Amino acid sequence: MIDIERVLAEKGVSKTTLCYWCRLQRTQLNNYCKNKVVRVDLHTLEKVCDYLECDVCDILKMVESEEDEKDGSIL
Repeated sequence: MIDIERVLAEKGVSKTTLCYWCRLQRTQLNNYCKNKVVRVDLHTLEKVCDYLECDVCDILKMVESEEDEKDGSIL
């Protein structure tokens, strides 16, 4: 799970400001915020973490999917 919105709220940073300073398209950021990305771009993640002065682990969270819970798999 990608938890950028929580970090933005904690830091008091708007999506518009983050997009401006990190040179992101608003659609791209919204896809990250809504967990609609298939592949996380590490350069983008680095820029976001650098601007927000946080670690990757503050933004990316491991969660079990419903399928993993049913069969006991680990991610």
